[in-house]
Amino acid sequence: MTDNNPTNFSKHKKYLPLWVGLALAIGVFIGSKFNFGDKTEKIFATSSKKDKLNRLIDYIDYEYVDNVNTDSIVDVTVNGILENLDPHSVYIPKKSYAHTADDMRGAFTGIGVSFYIYKDTIAVIRSITGGPAEKAGIKGGDRILYADGKKLFGELINRDSISSYLKGEINSKVALDVYRPSEKKILDITVRRNKVPLISVDASYKITDDLGYIKLNRFSETTYKEFEGALEKLKEDGVSKLVLDLRDNPGGYISTAERVVDEFLENNKLILITKNKSGDINKTYASRRGEFHHAKIYVLINENSASASEIVAGALQDNDKGVIVGRRSFGKGLVQREMSLGDGSAVRLTIARYYTPTGRSIQRPYGNGNDNYYSDYEKRYRNGELIHLDSIKVADSLKYTTPKGKVVYGGGGIIPDVFVPKDTSVENETLQYVSKSGFMSYFIFEYLEKNRAQFEGMNFEDFRNNYQADDSLSTEFIEYARLNEAQIDLSNYTEELKRLLKANIAQQLYGPNQFEIILNEADPMLLKVLELEAAANSSEKEE
Repeated sequence: MTDNNPTNFSKHKKYLPLWVGLALAIGVFIGSKFNFGDKTEKIFATSSKKDKLNRLIDYIDYEYVDNVNTDSIVDVTVNGILENLDPHSVYIPKKSYAHTADDMRGAFTGIGVSFYIYKDTIAVIRSITGGPAEKAGIKGGDRILYADGKKLFGELINRDSISSYLKGEINSKVALDVYRPSEKKILDITVRRNKVPLISVDASYKITDDLGYIKLNRFSETTYKEFEGALEKLKEDGVSKLVLDLRDNPGGYISTAERVVDEFLENNKLILITKNKSGDINKTYASRRGEFHHAKIYVLINENSASASEIVAGALQDNDKGVIVGRRSFGKGLVQREMSLGDGSAVRLTIARYYTPTGRSIQRPYGNGNDNYYSDYEKRYRNGELIHLDSIKVADSLKYTTPKGKVVYGGGGIIPDVFVPKDTSVENETLQYVSKSGFMSYFIFEYLEKNRAQFEGMNFEDFRNNYQADDSLSTEFIEYARLNEAQIDLSNYTEELKRLLKANIAQQLYGPNQFEIILNEADPMLLKVLELEAAANSSEKEE
């Protein structure tokens, strides 16, 4: 179950000294307690650092004048310690671990709906495709009032507790009282909880007769299986070329990325090199199982394509396979391993560096601190590299050559073969922000509350071909934004705004695949791919 309410996040500064943090964190790793029956100075006689640090923790627990929430201090100080290592070594608190684990497993156990808390009631946006709620007949617009007799509406509704009522053991049942506004009646619906997929493939469809499109939003445990199924279906539909969209994909499991790359590389082609602290080197090679070796592939990347996404793009680029289209990727070349801390929390610790097949590291520098590291987008914006390829700074010392003689660079992300600039105008940046914040999605939900009947019985193709977001809808949205203190001026982007509104309607009525189809109709990177395809086809005809 997913709560889609837009949320404001705030940064909390950490003021505890690093030496105290180090002491506490190491104490958590060791996890032992001492008997304080003997309080003499003999306690300091030991030369063991472990004993000393454990005693410090116990002094705070048992002797410090004020009561201290040690668990809270440990959470803060572990984060402080990890921030002094590298930007990608992170702490996962116990309260966040289950959600994080579900995200990487690619599934969770529940009923499977996305929702808003709308006027103090759980309002279903849509049932997740393939989930239990969809099978039980729960629809977009439904209100979930009770779960096993437990009231789930009212001013005192606690968002944090909603999932606890709707999630549960696999195959267990939950009796729901559901109000359906379109029928003006309350329905008794029993849902059997089951695994609900967290879909990695946002979209998969044919762009032209022979060109397919797949968009991946992560590399989880289930991603390859989803990707393989989508690719197989496209092949059955006659696709012999593919656009693999990895824009805004933050990465995930290396093994999943390797399996995706394996579909496109011939047997024994090098995919990845990793090197750990001891200097041990591991190389991964393509196998015979890939079935798209001879296909033409385009990979779309941008400044938010990171980690496993860069492994895919780098492996294909270094093997002279396909065309990388877009803008320079994020630049993450470190490998993390998740390690349990024994209390339900965990740490993802960097344990190796990875290198593309030509031997280049694409990890950008992080020696100036995390704030500097994560402000890289602002630096790219200021130096003009989001608009001009020539503004990307590269070092000759980090120059590498592919087997066919193409020059590639290390030192900070994958530089695409074909550059597509970003529209950095204030209007476009505002439009992108509004799209990703959930603000527009909430507006569309309210729009559908009033107009859902208009779309009853309309399939997606009818919607795509016949429905147009008009001037009145875009004007209504701008007024809605103004009344909610979001001052926006999109007077020069009315067509883009209308397309985005239409895509959001498609998403809530039909799903994420249809959302991407509508948006991609005018997407600059896909238009560039079609331009490259047209040029290639023209060249082939001339030959």
